[in-house]
Amino acid sequence: MKVLLNICFLCTVLCLPVLAFAQADTTTLLLNKAIKQKGVLHKKQPDFYKAHTFFLAKEWDSVMVYSMRQLQKDNTKEVEDYSRYFRATGFARKGLLDEALKEYTAISPGFDFYYKVRLSIGEILLEQNKFNAAIQYFKEIEKLQDAPALGFKVSSVLHNLGLCYLHLGRFNEAEQCLFKGFAMQEQAKDTLALIGSYMDIATLYYEQYQDDKAIPNFIQAYELSKKVNDFALKQNAALNMAVVEENRNNFKYALKYRKEYEAWRDSLNNRNKVWELAELEKKFAVAQKQKEVNQLVSENKVKKAERDRLVYTSGILLVLIAVLIYFYRQKIKINHIIESQRAKLNNLNAAKDRLFSIVSHDLRSSVSALKSSNATLLQHFENKEYEALDRQLHNSGEIANSTYNLLDNLLNWALLQTKQSYFCIEPLRLAAIVQQAAYNYTAIMQGKGIQLIIDIPAKAVVFADSESLKLVLRNMLDNAIKYTTVGGHIKIYTEDAENSNSMNICISDTGSGMTAEVIEEVLKESEVLINKKNGSGAGLGLQLCKSILQKNNGALAIKSVPGKGTTMIITLQKPHKNGQA
Repeated sequence: MKVLLNICFLCTVLCLPVLAFAQADTTTLLLNKAIKQKGVLHKKQPDFYKAHTFFLAKEWDSVMVYSMRQLQKDNTKEVEDYSRYFRATGFARKGLLDEALKEYTAISPGFDFYYKVRLSIGEILLEQNKFNAAIQYFKEIEKLQDAPALGFKVSSVLHNLGLCYLHLGRFNEAEQCLFKGFAMQEQAKDTLALIGSYMDIATLYYEQYQDDKAIPNFIQAYELSKKVNDFALKQNAALNMAVVEENRNNFKYALKYRKEYEAWRDSLNNRNKVWELAELEKKFAVAQKQKEVNQLVSENKVKKAERDRLVYTSGILLVLIAVLIYFYRQKIKINHIIESQRAKLNNLNAAKDRLFSIVSHDLRSSVSALKSSNATLLQHFENKEYEALDRQLHNSGEIANSTYNLLDNLLNWALLQTKQSYFCIEPLRLAAIVQQAAYNYTAIMQGKGIQLIIDIPAKAVVFADSESLKLVLRNMLDNAIKYTTVGGHIKIYTEDAENSNSMNICISDTGSGMTAEVIEEVLKESEVLINKKNGSGAGLGLQLCKSILQKNNGALAIKSVPGKGTTMIITLQKPHKNGQA
């Protein structure tokens, strides 16, 4: 087991600093943006400007040269800090950790990204096996909140802390940090970091001779490594599994993992060679492209004269094209006007067709009802059934009243559709309007034994057109009476609206109510009349009410419980102190 411990411990420790530096590369957008701004701000200092340019291009040799030149001059604290940061990062990327540490340490606390400096120092100390010193820096960074803009993740800092404690033999603290960082990585679904954490946790348990806990973590690391494209991680995971199986005396599987390890190692070496070859090809391609550019410059000078001759011809053609485009657009504009007028005409024809359809359907129903009622009257009269005759006369009166309301609604709907209605919106005493609208229905309600309750404050004032508001109230009362059973009651009252500048007028009945589907159909925004179902429904009246209320800057809402009744809610504006809505 000692062989396994040494190999696995080496693989795991080497894995994390690579991940830490790689993460810094992928999360430095904020830093790079700031560096670009500083480069523009100090553009008059050529060495600093070149150092910042090479830093963004990751050409570290050039970065170190020009940043050193800048540091040899008299600089402001800001320029000095950025120059040292450039130089320190270049040293770190080149593997010169002692030099990088010196430059990082010389940066002042006023540096814009000082926390990244402290994090980099901690990583270098961890790389140099100076674990006690590294712990101080990681603990300082651990206190910061986990934020992508900062350029690091707290989970990685906790992981580094765990490694330091592991090297120092402080296993309890190492376990706490590693598992805390592991939980964050698992929540963030950071697969690469999770692989390293599994291997480090396994090493922690192996160091304490807890094989039963260590081996499952090596297996988890191996399985996860199959899902990533990091050859180094795949190589380390396979090597760990080979050693695990050798210690188990499973030499068949150990050989399999050894072969896999060697395959990944060869792939990694081949990839590095491919990258080197690609870099050479890139430089050669750049040189070739520069030759082509020089040749093109010469050709462009020759072609410039030809282009100048074409300019005059092009100008004349552009003028002709502009004239043609103008006339073409004028033609399109005229066509649009014609299409718009045609659409309006089609809408008017559709309105006319709807009107004829309503007249033919609803009037036929009403006249048919009157005809049937008259036949019943004659029958009762001939049979001298005077009580039935009296009831039938009341029924005929209701049919006549309903027919009148239908004709009145049709007339007003036609006026609205043809835009012949006149609205005079003014402050109105609501109580008087309601009393006038309800007066014509007193006899009908008494005949059905319906109690009418009007609870309108005398001072209630709304901003609306008087005649159109009466029409809306008559339609609401007519529907309430129609669907309220004998002995029921209808109540008209006011309540405060959600908007303090508006008032709700409520007409509540104890009728048959409406389902949610019917309410949705009634309130749907549409110019098409609602289809009646089974001889009942909203029909023309409520559609007319909706249109009129919109003209009065109002709205209609409905609350209903099937079998218990309906409340129609009319919302109208209240006049302000100056008399305006």
